[in-house]
Amino acid sequence: MLDNFAFGQYYPGTSVFHRMDPRMKIILLILYIAGIFCAGTLPSFAVPLLFMIFSIRMAAVPLKMVFKSLKPLRFILIFTFVLNLFFLQGERVLLDLGFARITREGLVNAVLYALRLVFLVMGSSLLTLTTAPVPLTDGLERLLSPLKVIRFPAHEMAMMMTIALRFIPTLLEETDKIMKAQSARGADFESGNLIQRAKAMVPLLVPLFVSSFRRAGELAMAMEARCYHGGEGRTRLHVLKMAKRDYIALALGIVMVALTVALSRLTAGLI
Repeated sequence: MLDNFAFGQYYPGTSVFHRMDPRMKIILLILYIAGIFCAGTLPSFAVPLLFMIFSIRMAAVPLKMVFKSLKPLRFILIFTFVLNLFFLQGERVLLDLGFARITREGLVNAVLYALRLVFLVMGSSLLTLTTAPVPLTDGLERLLSPLKVIRFPAHEMAMMMTIALRFIPTLLEETDKIMKAQSARGADFESGNLIQRAKAMVPLLVPLFVSSFRRAGELAMAMEARCYHGGEGRTRLHVLKMAKRDYIALALGIVMVALTVALSRLTAGLI
């Protein structure tokens, strides 16, 4: 199962993207998401696409690992596409089935929403593939640190998000072990209709929840044994510092958003 899932995993490397400041990578992801949602036409998606291709090349991450993060979302992608295709009303009818109509506006909107979801997952996956859990926690905490003025638990929030990402591969591995064990005992997870498959998942979910709570308890005990008390008075072995490459990446991200907005407005009347 881990071979078919890449989100939350870390791919070790020494590329420029790996050596970037984690705060800048998070800011770039935010800019990339902004560019995705600013793209209102199909041609305007060319700018985020080129930016993603350039980022993958700079990160030296295998392309298949980035695409693996899309596999668990294929049903959501299909559902989103079909929902927008058939239920969005438009003036130019392409196909009338009687009980449903496919319009040009619905088709374009379905493609746009599907592309946004694909690009969003790929960008988030590239962040986790090129950033280890500890630097990611430090980067999130530093970015959220201004909210401490209003007593926002920045360190605790960053720690929870990073632990959640870190435990995704662990839970997948545990799920794979439980499925193999249940299959060896005669459980069938493949055949039958949707209701039968849902019932067959019960022997899988119960031990998975038990294992998850056990791991959470062990982690809490380990943190308490090491006198963990949050971010108060904590020192760091590696201090985050911005380099020249980080500012260049920030400039490229801003240019990407600006070009996406400009191209979206120029092509608004075309598609």
